[in-house]
Amino acid sequence: MKLFEYQAKEVFAGAGIPVPKSVLITAASEIPAAVEALGLPCVLKCQVLSGGRGKAGLVKLVHSQAEAEALATRYFAEVPSLHAVLVEEAVAIERELYLALTMDAVSGRAMLMGCAEGGVEIEYVAAHTPEKIVRETIDLDRGLQAFQISDFTYRLGLREDALKQVGKICGALYKAFRSMDAELIEINPLFLTKDGTAVAGDGKLSIDDNSMHRHVAYEKGRSYYGSDMEFEAAKEGIPYLEFDGDISLMCAGAGLANTVYDLVNYEGGTIANYLEFGGPNYMKAGTAMRLCLANKPKVILIVTFGTIARADVMAEGITKAVLELKPSCPIVACLRGTGEERVDEIFAPIGLKRLSDTEEAVKKAVAIANGRENA
Repeated sequence: MKLFEYQAKEVFAGAGIPVPKSVLITAASEIPAAVEALGLPCVLKCQVLSGGRGKAGLVKLVHSQAEAEALATRYFAEVPSLHAVLVEEAVAIERELYLALTMDAVSGRAMLMGCAEGGVEIEYVAAHTPEKIVRETIDLDRGLQAFQISDFTYRLGLREDALKQVGKICGALYKAFRSMDAELIEINPLFLTKDGTAVAGDGKLSIDDNSMHRHVAYEKGRSYYGSDMEFEAAKEGIPYLEFDGDISLMCAGAGLANTVYDLVNYEGGTIANYLEFGGPNYMKAGTAMRLCLANKPKVILIVTFGTIARADVMAEGITKAVLELKPSCPIVACLRGTGEERVDEIFAPIGLKRLSDTEEAVKKAVAIANGRENA
């Protein structure tokens, strides 16, 4: 689970890592109080989980309250699913560094990484001059040792006060990495200011999903999802991806879904959404179809191949869902697997004909979506 920047910085502050003073706002009307608390100039930072916010114009320095209010108003009006903006004091920057901790799959150890060239160009550095990135692997049983911190910060080219300050931050970052069961914890950039202090300018923190029972304060809310349908699907435990096409896909298994997605594309169709109708969700036909219909597709394409997820049980759920929801768009269904011999009988009350060939089903769905064929 990814945390928002303001949440990551709360963890940083709790670990003893210096962060800029800030105020979190959820409406443009809160700008005056934020400016009064922080002073000017200040920085407005959209709290979204996508990367590259600076290049996308979602992080801006403002010099007046009027400018801050206008920018916040535009952010809340135009940025999809934006729930909050972090308003921070401006920092007098001398230079920027990069610091991160993650797991190294090859060695099975934690890896501390740093670069003397932080900021928005770190991806370019990693791709073109990877030798500039300093790495230190850490035995999880022993933890990050003092000599490793000293060696790491020295190889970063730091000296005197900067070396000591960044060394302390490395130690604190490692403690936060372990206590938060993190897959990744990152400070980019780490500011070295003109008055000689080190401050976390930005923060990323991803928690291992398998440890979320230990971090209940970070339960995913609506702000983590791009639409109400995605949020509802997540609450139901149904994997769901939303696109902007015409065919709503209910498919059993990600591998089969990838194949069907390609087939739809080859036939000239487009996907409105993918919804996982297999695994533990094969008895949730009503919820699945309601989510698909909310996306207003031109056709719903159901493709399954089930052994444990039985075809006849899926068919019963689909029939019940159609009778209850009365979908306004056509349905194309290709159900294969255990119990498939009963599907035609189960579909009889809703007049739905089961197809047995996936490519035939895809061609039919695309033809309907493109207006070349009736249901």
